[in-house]
Amino acid sequence: VQLVESGGGVAQAGGSLRLSCTGSGFSFDDVNAVAWFRQAPGKAREGISAMNFHEGGRRYYDDSVRGRFTISADDAKDTVYLDVSTLKLDDTAVYFCAITFSVNIAVGRQAMLQPGRYRHWGQGIQVTVSS
Repeated sequence: VQLVESGGGVAQAGGSLRLSCTGSGFSFDDVNAVAWFRQAPGKAREGISAMNFHEGGRRYYDDSVRGRFTISADDAKDTVYLDVSTLKLDDTAVYFCAITFSVNIAVGRQAMLQPGRYRHWGQGIQVTVSS
């Protein structure tokens, strides 16, 4: 199982980016949930968005990104996207995608954005927001 993020880089505050997470070595039909996390320097990794296929693709967002970030998936391309807009300086971080094949009956935003729920991770990609 391999996940590779792309699309990061430097963007101006107020701007937009599209992050992609492409998987290989597995079928997206077997994925139960996907999520995006980020980690800023000196801070803990935080969950920002998730999609639970077990709930029919229900989406979850942390309050810090709700209304600005959108998670989506393209099964045909085995890719998960995170569209980020209205970027803020505080969005500067390394962004990670993660998946789980396991069915977990615990749902809700807090449960879905827990790092421990996800078994497989990408290597991360830097997003830097400049003023």
